[in-house]
Amino acid sequence: MMNTTHTTEVETPSKPVMEIGDILKILPHRYPFLLIDRVIELERKKRIVALKNVTFNEPFFQGHFPDKPIMPGVLIVEAIAQAGGALLLTEVPNRDELLMVFTGIEKARFRRPVVPGDQLRIEVEVLAWRMTAARLEGKAYVGEKVAAEAVVTCRLVPRAMGGANVEAREET
Repeated sequence: MMNTTHTTEVETPSKPVMEIGDILKILPHRYPFLLIDRVIELERKKRIVALKNVTFNEPFFQGHFPDKPIMPGVLIVEAIAQAGGALLLTEVPNRDELLMVFTGIEKARFRRPVVPGDQLRIEVEVLAWRMTAARLEGKAYVGEKVAAEAVVTCRLVPRAMGGANVEAREET
């Protein structure tokens, strides 16, 4: 007798929550610095899962490293932050007037190289959130293996200031 029941560890919804056009409406990043391609899960103010398809024609592969292309870890952390930004900026009504900028990166760990042909699954959870600042924990997976992880903090600043001099404003 054949057992017809099975379980799947990760199920991807048939329709993404956000396609690239939706992401472009929320994040200010553009090529070559937009590092998420689609959102497949979103739980408002709590959690997001985004995908990044890593291709050989990414501009950073020309120099990192020409004979053994590896996605820079700092760009994986940036992808984590962008996924978090896509989650949180959906809650900000005047997001066109603001920028979300890094204010800290903690506990960054790089577990395995990310190479052309990989698909990053970026999972971000909100640790703390206010309308002006957030603390997020993110993990980037290739398949079921963690490639990188970090806790990032970010802050909303007026776009007119361009995020310049954030430290000086925090000290006053």
